[in-house]
Amino acid sequence: MTTYPSSSLSSTPALSDEATLEAALECLLEHLPLVPEDSSCSAESLFEILLRAASRHDSIEHTAQRLQGVPSGNGIRYHLDQLDDMVALEGQLNGALQSRIPAKIRKRRHRIAIDLHLIPYYGNRTEAAAPYIYRSQAKAGTTTFFAYATVYVICRNKRVTLGIHAVHRQETLVATVTYLLAMLSALKIRVKRLYLDRGFYSVPVIRWLKALNIPFLMPAVIRGKTGGTRSLLVGRKSYATRYTLSSANYGSVTCQMRVVCTYYKGFKGKHGIQYALYVAHRVTIDLHQLHQHYRERFGIETSYRIKNQCRIRTTSKNPVVRLLFVALAFILVNLWVYLLWFFVSQTQRGGRVIHRELFGLKTMLEFLSQAVERHFPPITAIYLPTPK
Repeated sequence: MTTYPSSSLSSTPALSDEATLEAALECLLEHLPLVPEDSSCSAESLFEILLRAASRHDSIEHTAQRLQGVPSGNGIRYHLDQLDDMVALEGQLNGALQSRIPAKIRKRRHRIAIDLHLIPYYGNRTEAAAPYIYRSQAKAGTTTFFAYATVYVICRNKRVTLGIHAVHRQETLVATVTYLLAMLSALKIRVKRLYLDRGFYSVPVIRWLKALNIPFLMPAVIRGKTGGTRSLLVGRKSYATRYTLSSANYGSVTCQMRVVCTYYKGFKGKHGIQYALYVAHRVTIDLHQLHQHYRERFGIETSYRIKNQCRIRTTSKNPVVRLLFVALAFILVNLWVYLLWFFVSQTQRGGRVIHRELFGLKTMLEFLSQAVERHFPPITAIYLPTPK
């Protein structure tokens, strides 16, 4: 971390905790009408409680217990449980996500990443949750999850999530990809190159992306003992070839396959050739640089880990409330990038300098927490009930 002598810092603050809270509240109040106007709990108070819980990766119940002058946990959950329109809320959340993005994102060509984020679901399925229970490989002791698809822009110092979508159980991968790409149209963003996870490796998705003529890159799944894609793992040099992927249900599609050879060089105690397979369409990257270019997509994985620092903890089985809490975390990460770009940066010859070392995500979350606690002081003592 870079340190600066006090004499080299400006005399007026670039950003304060109150200004940070005000920016977050302005974004949420502008796009999320969660509380009716005649409610006893104001929308601003509700959002401050949610922001405090998110900033500490805490639950609503514990946050309500720790602050003075706020509604009870049951009262807050009552307002949240009134949310029942998944489609309407998703549109409002995406409006909030897209409202706080740095300049030069809209109306340009960008590298885009799409991925599925799975959050484990435990217990019996409720009627409301059942349509959104997604089955996948076992992880964290379960095979059932809430699935959220996100679209993410890969741009230096401006990596933000542009949209989130709660995946329905009966939704196809083609429908998910189409829904996310449609979000880019509203921002007038064109796809320079699309990166997808190997979970999208299927005949329908490849066929659809080729029909749209979108440049894309995705890793292929290695299948077969001697045939299938495993038969491509030959030789000591990277090469390009055509491959026909077949499916019993969806027919076949012919695509360009890139076989990239690298060497373990003792990594994890392994030696010899390491193969990586990629499906590519309209990608002109040199074979030796292909793997490194695809690694840029891992920023979307990082966004999930960062998001977990400010996701409200909950055991709720209400899929609408779950979506709210997950999307709120992404909104806060976007807000952090936005504040960095507009307030914690300086323009100079050669480009804008972002002082990330002065305003990390944890700092922003601490700002939000202490600003809320100034409005609702934390409880500092415990009093036992008087005996009867």
